[in-house]
Amino acid sequence: MFETIMTISGKPGLYRMLSRGNNMFIVETIDATHKRIPVYNSDKIVLLDDIAIYTDTEEVPLRQVFQLLFEKAQGVLPFNIKETTPEDMKEYFESVLPDYDKERVYITHIKKIYSWYNILVANEITDFKEPEEETAEAAE
Repeated sequence: MFETIMTISGKPGLYRMLSRGNNMFIVETIDATHKRIPVYNSDKIVLLDDIAIYTDTEEVPLRQVFQLLFEKAQGVLPFNIKETTPEDMKEYFESVLPDYDKERVYITHIKKIYSWYNILVANEITDFKEPEEETAEAAE
């Protein structure tokens, strides 16, 4: 499911891909409205599965960062993004991912991560585990 969730440049929020056409996708918003819209090949689309966060040693997939946030926050972030200072957001992010690259991960990135996390949790999309982990756990 996580591999069908995307962000579209110039459009707020997150979207779920429903179907593909020749030169477009049909997506729906991940919010209470579930509004469906066409997205064309000329739009910049990025799947959340393709996003990673820089650390001092490697790149950590966004899915894994969401899982760490979910475990630490026990579902809901303990602060309001609009009312929290950037320093507090960075401090909380560092408590979740201590070795993130502070020179390449900006506060705007952290705010997006928190915003996307809140959208997913509010819409009960909380299965952030890697598909390989799920199949390995099922085999045991």
